[in-house]
Amino acid sequence: MRKLFLHFVLIILALSMIFPFFMMFLISLSGNENIFTDYKNINLTFAAYKNVFSSIPVVRYFLNSLIVALFTTLGQVIIASLAGYGFARTDFKGKNVLFFIIILTMMVPPQVNIVPLFFIMSKLGWINTYQALIVPGIFGGFGVFMMRQYFLGLSKELEDASKLDGCNMFQTFYKIALPCALPAVVTLSIFTFVTTWNSFMWPLIVTNTESMRTLAVGLTIFKSSFREITLWGELMACSCICSIPVILIFILGKKYLINNPMDGAIKE
Repeated sequence: MRKLFLHFVLIILALSMIFPFFMMFLISLSGNENIFTDYKNINLTFAAYKNVFSSIPVVRYFLNSLIVALFTTLGQVIIASLAGYGFARTDFKGKNVLFFIIILTMMVPPQVNIVPLFFIMSKLGWINTYQALIVPGIFGGFGVFMMRQYFLGLSKELEDASKLDGCNMFQTFYKIALPCALPAVVTLSIFTFVTTWNSFMWPLIVTNTESMRTLAVGLTIFKSSFREITLWGELMACSCICSIPVILIFILGKKYLINNPMDGAIKE
């Protein structure tokens, strides 16, 4: 009886989370006339999607966001994995102090860094380029901390065995440690991709042409173009387009999120 009750509660919670997405999709297929008044007479159509694609360069926005999110995620994973492994498995002077400084960066609000970062991007001539959108995002204290904690929990016997087989430190890293840390790598990739995909403030500041805008910025500007009436069908169509990559990446990586992705955070 208790298990049945728990399953019932979980189903209710799941439906409560799915319902807003369902309504978003339903409204995107509806006309703007009777959305909030007469649901019985709503005619489902893809007109809102056609209007969005004809009004703004959605494909360009989508590709920009995809390029930025993918390269930022790749860079974040590479740097965080190397740094995390170095902090977990090597000893060097000042290691604890340096790691403490990295942890401190996690406590600084991102808004504080906007002005200095913009100044640096301006001096480098990277304003309105992919470099400005990607490079600042590939360095993150959270990723280094997460990967370090995971590598600390890996068995040293495997690494010792690889050294006996003639592997150097880098070979041990990418042949032994990195494959074992796949759950942490996938989890970090998902977090980084979603955060970058939904980023709004930084792309808004460092881009000034339509060809470099990301999806979040472009669709927000599209929303602000509504004057006398809000086109809810088009707005929900934009929201559905924004949600597709995030939903897909969670579906692809869900088994790693469910199967103890932070298992390495506890030392053996």
